[in-house]
Amino acid sequence: MTQQFDPTNRGALFVNDKKAPGSNQPDRTGSINIEGVEYFIDGWLKKSAAGNPFMSVSVKRKDKQAAKPAPKPAPVKDGYEDFEDTPF
Repeated sequence: MTQQFDPTNRGALFVNDKKAPGSNQPDRTGSINIEGVEYFIDGWLKKSAAGNPFMSVSVKRKDKQAAKPAPKPAPVKDGYEDFEDTPF
């Protein structure tokens, strides 16, 4: 019997071969699954003040990327706008 691969709590980073020299784009890109939720993951190769190499990472939920904020509704005109500054 073959076991099926469970991607939960696993991910992978790949070299970003589309990075333009000198840009602030990530050096590595990929995806990761954390407790069943899919994320994009980006990594930047850096050096600490002591000269030790490390990777700084950022994650963004995949389902949040596709969602666009809803447009704000237009204000409703009630005909009393001209009277708002009238002292009573």
